[in-house]
Amino acid sequence: MVQLYGRAMSRVDVATHAGDLTQFAGVRLMTLEDGLERGIRMLEFRTGSGLRFTVLVDRAMDIADCDYQGKAIGWHSPSGFRHPGLHDYEGEGGLAWMRSFSGLMVTCGLDHILFMYDAPADNYVYGPRQSVSQSIHGRVGTIPARLTGYGERWEGDRCILWAEGRVRQATVFGEHLELVRRIEVEVGTNDIQLSDKVVNLGFYKTPHMYCYHINVAHPVLAEDSRYLAPIRDVVWAAHAGDDYRKQNVGYRRASAPANPFHEQVWQHEMAAGDNGEVPVALVNDELGLGFEVTTRKDQFPCMYQWQNFQSAHYALGIEPSTNHVLGQGAARERGEMIWLEHGDERCYDMRLRVLTSADEIAASEARISGLAAQPAEDYPEPSGNFEPIRGRS
Repeated sequence: MVQLYGRAMSRVDVATHAGDLTQFAGVRLMTLEDGLERGIRMLEFRTGSGLRFTVLVDRAMDIADCDYQGKAIGWHSPSGFRHPGLHDYEGEGGLAWMRSFSGLMVTCGLDHILFMYDAPADNYVYGPRQSVSQSIHGRVGTIPARLTGYGERWEGDRCILWAEGRVRQATVFGEHLELVRRIEVEVGTNDIQLSDKVVNLGFYKTPHMYCYHINVAHPVLAEDSRYLAPIRDVVWAAHAGDDYRKQNVGYRRASAPANPFHEQVWQHEMAAGDNGEVPVALVNDELGLGFEVTTRKDQFPCMYQWQNFQSAHYALGIEPSTNHVLGQGAARERGEMIWLEHGDERCYDMRLRVLTSADEIAASEARISGLAAQPAEDYPEPSGNFEPIRGRS
């Protein structure tokens, strides 16, 4: 049954009360037409629960806007949702990606994540290409998708809104990788399901790294908002050492926007449930509003926490990753790089959930703490224990 406006409605009930489902919920395609966003195709999802989010077809089908009953969930940075035609991948010494960095979700990959790196290119068997110059977080997030379909699907009295597209990252004498992305959400709910498949369509052995940059913003993020995660070990902090307490902001609770503020990044080793899932959340107890991200430990063995509390850039990032924060060079040296031969594929699943009440926040916290009790101190000493990532091929 579809849950709408406090009642359970069958497909016939929905049809009886409106000439078209779009009166309550739906997914529609539109094009942005002004400023640096001009020309970007965008899908708008409305679930009828108060959840609305948009998918940028021409930006790897990443999720841009997200709000619940008018309250923002997703982050809008000053860079805006820049058209990919304006993007200079290798500009600014590899940092030009920052000029396209905005939205609830930004995909990083397909062959590189993290900071800049000149990767050996002998696997591509082309003399002039001695190395591949990789900018921060890879190319995929600014590549347009080929939209293969979108709409609504009824399964009895349940209605699912969906969209699917393909994003190809390829060059001559280099990688030929394709991301197949499917996004689904059931009408009347606040749970977004995302399923990705990355496949090597080429015939060169190709490296693969992958990360989701999930960026939660005000008002979910506010002073004293809490980060909840099943942390078994705090592995690394970018600001550890003499600067660890300098900004008086630990990992557990957010501060108000500050000026100046230098980003803080942690890597945590997470516990998983019996089903292999790892839930992480940011919650605002005062508003009774939160956001939960659930991934699979076997797909994303690593998790980063990004705190960017600079005024006008105010965001907290939940970042599931295939690799340690040490980067591509270390992944190669440690034997942890994923290598894809022709036809090889990797699948990734994620659930994004808006927590809409104190009860839902409490249930999420109980589920998370039941897996592992996160450190009670704000500044746990990083262990430096980067556990080996097995099963690379």
